[in-house]
Parts: sequence; structure tokens; C-alpha cells
Amino acid sequence: MSHRRLPFLPLAAVLLAAAGCSATDAARPVAVPAPPAEEKALCLALHKALPASVAGESRRDPEPRSELTAGWGDAAIVLRCGVPRPAGLQSTQADGVEVNGVNWFSEELEDGARFTTTYRRTYVEVTLSDRFTDMGPLTELAGPVAKTVPPRFTRTP
Repeated sequence: MSHRRLPFLPLAAVLLAAAGCSATDAARPVAVPAPPAEEKALCLALHKALPASVAGESRRDPEPRSELTAGWGDAAIVLRCGVPRPAGLQSTQADGVEVNGVNWFSEELEDGARFTTTYRRTYVEVTLSDRFTDMGPLTELAGPVAKTVPPRFTRTP
């Protein structure tokens, strides 16, 4: 009976080769928010109302899996619900946009943009990769946000 020994490969080389073959190279882990219970309930309702595709990208939720996060494409569009109030929102230079009845605070990022809802009972953040040059994804997400996350303040006549 003869035995053949396989050449020894260092563990690091095996791990590097496996990482290079990963189907989710573009996806980075996403921090899961920790909102208070009342806000978490709103986020769970939002999670159930989110579409299967946004801007032509199929739903591919980021890791770690959570009902407080969602994603489309390979991290092209990432939503986090129940995030803290953005620090830049207090600035007099803060930029905002209104999309289908939902107000968003906007921030430019090195590789895209981040939009966070304002005037809602919890903050919902949407990060878009730099390949999105329009508000298309926000247009598609504004409906579920408006339906499940009520305004923080109500207007009286």
C-alpha cells in the first residue's frame, strides 16, 4: 500500500486563496443599529415592507443578518434603520432633499453618498455606492419609509 503526501500549504495561503474566491468581495460587514424598543418596532415594520429590488438591484442583505438592515446588489444600496441622529444634521451647512414626501439629510462619502431621514420617529439611513448619480433608489424606498415610520411631529392647522 502506498501513501502519497500532499505538499504542506501554509494556512495563510489557503485562507488568502479562499478569500479571493469569495462571491461577496464587494460587500463589507454592516454595523447593526441598537435602537430603543419603540423605534425597533418601527424598523421591523419597515423591514417587512421593503421591496425585493431597488434600482434594478436584487435584494442581498448584508452580514450580519438583521431585521434592522437591508441591502440590494453587492452593497450597492444599504439601508440601516434605527441609527443615531447624524452629527452633521446640526450644521447650518447641512444639505437635505425631499423625495416623495420623505425628507433626507445628505452626506457625500468618498465612494458614494449617505442619506438619513429627518422628521421621522426613527432615523433610517441609506448608503448608495458612487454608481448611483440620481435619487432613484430613494424614490423607491421613500414609500415604505413613509408607510411604516411616522413623522416625528404632526402639524396642526
